[in-house]
Amino acid sequence: MGAPADDAVAALVARGLRDGASLRRVLLDTEGAAVSTAARVVVDAVAGGGTLFVFGNGGSAADAQHIASELVGRYERDRPGLRAIALTVDTSALTAIANDFGFDQV
Repeated sequence: MGAPADDAVAALVARGLRDGASLRRVLLDTEGAAVSTAARVVVDAVAGGGTLFVFGNGGSAADAQHIASELVGRYERDRPGLRAIALTVDTSALTAIANDFGFDQV
């Protein structure tokens, strides 16, 4: 079994990019106001000295850790770090709670 032809790869990439753009348009049209409201809540909380807690399951746990580290660090510009914690970084607590009380309690 060989590698797909260049035109097949290009078609697959183009379809993925088109689908992603379409999804973002639909999200903007259907949930744009809700996303803006959520963003305002986060901005106000962090600006007021609050801490942003982020989480995820599986690969999304890694995304949560990445987001938290970018906020705590400086990301794209020189600025003070923001207060953020990925809840999935404490594997001892996660596994202890799951073991003692069940995964539905984590």
